[in-house]
Amino acid sequence: MTRLILTWVLNSFALFFVMKLVPGIQIDRFQDLLVGALVIGLLNAFLRPVIILLTLPVTVLTLGLFTLVINGLMFYLAATLVHGFRVSGFATAFVAALLFSLFSFLLNTIIRRD
Repeated sequence: MTRLILTWVLNSFALFFVMKLVPGIQIDRFQDLLVGALVIGLLNAFLRPVIILLTLPVTVLTLGLFTLVINGLMFYLAATLVHGFRVSGFATAFVAALLFSLFSFLLNTIIRRD
C-alpha cells in the first residue's frame, strides 16, 4: 500500500515538472494536480491496455510508434476528465505524455534502487 502511495506521489511530481516545462498545460490547484496524476494512472492501468489491444494491427504496422499516440490520447483524456487540469491541444498532450513517462520512469527508478 505504501508503494502505491509513493508511486502516486512520484507521478504527481512528474506531472508538476511537465506542467512547468510544457507551455499549454494548466493546473489550477494542488488538489487538481493530485487528482490528475491519479486519473492518468488509472487510465493507463485500465483503459490503455484495451486500446492497445484494439489498435494492435496499427501498432504493428508502425513498429510500435502508435503507442506514443495512445499515450498522448490518455493524457488528453485525463485533462478532459479532471476539472482544473487543461491541455491546449493534442500536440501539447503528446509532448507532455512523452515527458511525463520519462520523468515518472526516472523518479520510480531512483526510488526502487534504494
